[in-house]
Amino acid sequence: MRPTARQVAELANVSVATVSYVLSGRDRPVGAETRKRVLDAAKQLGYTPNQAARSLRRRSTQRVCLVLGSLGGVPADERLAADLHDMADARGYSVVTLAVYSPARARSAVDVLLGGIADGALFNVTGDHLTGDLLAELAAAGLPMVALRNEEVPEGCDVVRTPETEACAEAVEHLVAGGRRRIAFMGQRYELYRDRPVGRLLGYTTALDRHGVTDRIITSGADDRVSAYQTAAELLRSPDRPDAVFAASDRAAISVIWAARDAGLRIPEDLAVVGVGNIDEGLISNPQLSTVGPLRHDYTDVVRLLFDRLQAEEPPPGREIVRPWRFLRRGSS
Repeated sequence: MRPTARQVAELANVSVATVSYVLSGRDRPVGAETRKRVLDAAKQLGYTPNQAARSLRRRSTQRVCLVLGSLGGVPADERLAADLHDMADARGYSVVTLAVYSPARARSAVDVLLGGIADGALFNVTGDHLTGDLLAELAAAGLPMVALRNEEVPEGCDVVRTPETEACAEAVEHLVAGGRRRIAFMGQRYELYRDRPVGRLLGYTTALDRHGVTDRIITSGADDRVSAYQTAAELLRSPDRPDAVFAASDRAAISVIWAARDAGLRIPEDLAVVGVGNIDEGLISNPQLSTVGPLRHDYTDVVRLLFDRLQAEEPPPGREIVRPWRFLRRGSS
């Protein structure tokens, strides 16, 4: 098996980005001792850089790549893909899509991009699979990139952030203000297995801590509609069932409403429900779904960042967009 930049980095005790800088010849400040360790490690392992990756900036495929955490079923991903296709069509580009739902898939996606499948990439991947080191490999190779991501990104990568923690905390505080004290958080798998809470789960715990609410009911189930329904039905059969559910996706929250109605409970009198995403389906649920999310689902500003990079004569410095989120109170809470 061909040795990887990650193996060189581990042997030299440096980051993958440093390996890429040294071996690609890019003008980055790397000390002489560090450079020697990288070169010695590469020689010991027999590693040679991917020549296709080194020439990414000089090639043109007239393709862009959309990298998602899953394929299908996520309304925000579908809108992002539609806006990317529209702008790509108008500029004579085609779009390829890669799914990253495991560490192996993340590594494979980066290798494919380093191999020159596309001129630039737009990333919307939740969870920990697409690490900062993997993005740094692509940035060091010169690939134009935009990432929808609240974590750090490498230099030269545009980033689009969402203040979801603050908006989610506002939603949970609304539930507390309404007298709810047994508020369940129904999360997505990637949210529940980190060393510390982040994002939507952090908003939940922050709001409860702020108001001295000690009960914590944290469960999975928000990844798909069926799991959400089954999880909610089990929660609602409990003798000390929750009096509110904050679900990490609107799809899951709508399933909670169905499960509650099937259990003979009234929404919101017996159970308040809040979701995340502000999808259109929440407007036709009964009652209408309270939610946290963007006020508009238009990603043209995000997509334009990528095409600006593709058309620039010199790579611009990294730019940042913050897309505001709001808590929208409706009938379910």
